Amino acid sequence: MSYVITTLLPIFGLILLGFALRRSGCLGEAAASELNRFVVWLCLPALLFTATASSSLAQLWHPEFILVYAFSTLLIFDLVFGIKLLRGRAMADASIDGLGAAYANTGYVGIPLCLFVFGDSGLEPALIATLLVVCVLFAVAVVLIEVGAHTEPTALRAIAKVSLALLKNPLVVSPLLGGLWGASDAQMPQAVDALLSLLGDATTPCALVSLGAFLAHRQVGSVQGTTSLVFIKLVIHPLLAWVLAFHVFELPDLWAKSAVLLAALPTGTGPYMLAEYHGRNAAVVSRSILLSTLGSVVTLSLLLYLFE
Repeated sequence: MSYVITTLLPIFGLILLGFALRRSGCLGEAAASELNRFVVWLCLPALLFTATASSSLAQLWHPEFILVYAFSTLLIFDLVFGIKLLRGRAMADASIDGLGAAYANTGYVGIPLCLFVFGDSGLEPALIATLLVVCVLFAVAVVLIEVGAHTEPTALRAIAKVSLALLKNPLVVSPLLGGLWGASDAQMPQAVDALLSLLGDATTPCALVSLGAFLAHRQVGSVQGTTSLVFIKLVIHPLLAWVLAFHVFELPDLWAKSAVLLAALPTGTGPYMLAEYHGRNAAVVSRSILLSTLGSVVTLSLLLYLFE
């Protein structure tokens, strides 16, 4: 049990500090947004670039892990999306609900968690999961939202728009550039390496404090359906990943455990930002982020106890 506490306390302690600082007024109203920008545009890209630049393609190419995480995540998304459509939910809103149940917080919580649990080896599965969430799951949801909201007349136009947006996303571009740099066998200048290391080291504290500050915003509006989304995210998603990782593909121990832990993460802030951007009701997904983050303290503790 001490191992579980030692692992999770720094992560959720930083989230709690961000929450407390925002609620007390020590951090202003724009703190969560500005810290988030700092992480998305500088810290996390530096970490992802360094990780891929110092790794070979063989180290990052794990097709069975990719299948386990992608299949479990997309199946959860499709399940919730389909159920919401059958219940009369608009396609755009059903897509956001699907993200609320499948979009794991791999970048802000998953990367530090895997590093704490598995050491430097844990960065590889966390990096792959982050790319799958950002490049695949998020892209699918955006296409459906664009088509459902009729902002784009055809799926092809929506896909082209999303592809262009992904190419401008620093979380997508930075690991691709890192991979190209690593493949070139070029030596990283010492000053640049030091700069990237400083930014990468700032990722975890800034990301978790930003998440805490975001959660401190008061939740308003209708929250019907939140409980089911949280249950699917924290219980059904990791259970599906467990079956696939341990009993279907029989992944190596570190990769199997990583797949389950990454699936068990709380909902990330991406669905909320997407709902706000498209003018959809963000109350349900906002509350899902809050409750899944709180609930993940219990579910992640149980998983770490089982994996110990």
